[in-house]
Amino acid sequence: MQITMQSNSSVSEFILLGFSSESQVRIALFLFFLLLYLVTLLGNGLIVTLIYLDSRLHTPMYFFLSVLSLVDMSYVTTTVPQMLVNMVWPRRTISWGACVAQMFIFLVLGIAECVLYAVMAYDRYVAVCFPLHYTLLMSRPCCIKMVTVCGSISIAGSLVYTIFTMRLPYCGPYEINHFFCEVPAVLKLACADTSLNDHLDFVLGFLLLLVPLSLILASYIRIFASILRIRSSQGRFKSLSTCASHITTVIMFYGPCMMMYMRPGSWYDPERDKKLALFYNVVSAFLNPIIYSLRNKDVKRAFLKVFTVTGTAQ
Repeated sequence: MQITMQSNSSVSEFILLGFSSESQVRIALFLFFLLLYLVTLLGNGLIVTLIYLDSRLHTPMYFFLSVLSLVDMSYVTTTVPQMLVNMVWPRRTISWGACVAQMFIFLVLGIAECVLYAVMAYDRYVAVCFPLHYTLLMSRPCCIKMVTVCGSISIAGSLVYTIFTMRLPYCGPYEINHFFCEVPAVLKLACADTSLNDHLDFVLGFLLLLVPLSLILASYIRIFASILRIRSSQGRFKSLSTCASHITTVIMFYGPCMMMYMRPGSWYDPERDKKLALFYNVVSAFLNPIIYSLRNKDVKRAFLKVFTVTGTAQ
């Protein structure tokens, strides 16, 4: 596939313009994003570790949360290390092959996160609306199948995005006005008609963004209807609290993604797109463990248990 696509273009590498060209600003940004990246890895890694160690967290909801944390860690690792290197290295280049790989992996993880949020919403729907059948409907094999389907959809969608983007001829200049090889930014360098790509991006955006979002909304409409029928105010609050974290992360992720991938190509704004990408790629992954842990008594209890045992053992 690489030979076929590369034969359409003589480009061997791209230049990632990133953010500011001033050295002092780049150093400050480097330190900020390095800290953000390390905290993101630490926070999500801690969530995965706690869920693995505490048997009380071996439930479908926390299984999906651990998968989300693994996806988030991989998601930021796809873009941030390259961005950090380019902030301190004079030659801010990325090879054609590395650009294709980064684009594909980024899309796989991004689409997986989109679908995973829908799966997590379905989990909450079953837990609230069918509590007596929850263990049967959300059995371990069923959860694994859902994650497998999620991965299959993301790989298929990413292949279509990547092939249709990188098959175009790129005649220069080879400067990508972004901090990584994202589809809209790369398409701006193509010396060919990209109207087919614009239509394709809209169709894929509808299938991979709006369809999962519709399933999420449908799930929560049913959830809120069930919660309103609960007579106890304490019961209503408990049911709402289990959904609040998920709703918050969905809004943070889907909003910027839809603005990026479901708009006409003529609306392209590189500076705005870089900020949007930072939000749904870096900031969202950074905030997810904070949102889920601060509002979750089970996670906080597991945290205290693990560190109390560790401290006692020492």
